[in-house]
Amino acid sequence: MVLKEIKNIYHKELDELYAKEEVDSFFYLLIEHYLKLQRFVLALQPNLTLTKEEEQPLFEALSGLKLQRPVQYIIGSTNFMDLYFEVNENVLIPRPETEDLIRWIVEKVKTNQPERKSGLRILDIGTGSGCIAITLAKLLPDAKIFALDVSKKALEIAKRNAERNALKVEFVHADILNFDGFASNFDVIVSNPPYVREMEKREMHKNVLEHEPELALFVSDENPLVFYKAITEMAKQNLSEKGLLFFEINQYLAKETEALLHQHNFIEIEVRKDIFGNDRMTKGILG
Repeated sequence: MVLKEIKNIYHKELDELYAKEEVDSFFYLLIEHYLKLQRFVLALQPNLTLTKEEEQPLFEALSGLKLQRPVQYIIGSTNFMDLYFEVNENVLIPRPETEDLIRWIVEKVKTNQPERKSGLRILDIGTGSGCIAITLAKLLPDAKIFALDVSKKALEIAKRNAERNALKVEFVHADILNFDGFASNFDVIVSNPPYVREMEKREMHKNVLEHEPELALFVSDENPLVFYKAITEMAKQNLSEKGLLFFEINQYLAKETEALLHQHNFIEIEVRKDIFGNDRMTKGILG
């Protein structure tokens, strides 16, 4: 079949589910992944014909997209801040707002703790794919990075991602809700924990609800800050003097999260918005 015809089939099958530009993006990503073809190939070779073997993964991917399976899970990987990350249904897909959180951490570390640059110790709680910990290992090469998760399957993926990117992270299997803490302190603790309340499910897209791991997403309506409370209490015991605590947060619970940090004697608390104007991340310094 001619490649251009397959693209037309993608639009015929998917335009009711996705924006046309998004369908184009899926198609070009998939031909690059499976066939090593750049997006301009259709302009240069409008009659390029594929073999049955070459067609097969494109039509299998189309079936997944019709079920609203995320394209990152279909190809098994994504790029995040110029690094390669393996992803599947055991880990969340890294998102652009998390890039902003990482940049903020690096900015504050260089401003607040320049003298600790070489001996910095950073802990990422609920690491998932490892995107925060591994990217910090790249951007702060003299720091020692630790990453914790309750999911053994997630940690297996995170370890492979660290190896693939040739970056060193020490991984820890533990449940932060039942954890006594570490024997030594950290200069920075960061977490993007589960924070979506059950009541908010109706706002979410099917591709997230039916495919991304519930363990990493949802909390009860009755105790939505359960992970923030546990991590903040642990941080009080395991942050060094003037240590930094960063969270990615639920936009509807920014004030409650800020109040939690105040209650635990954190100072210089700041909330930042994401690219969509939603309260998305917060920082506090151990007072």
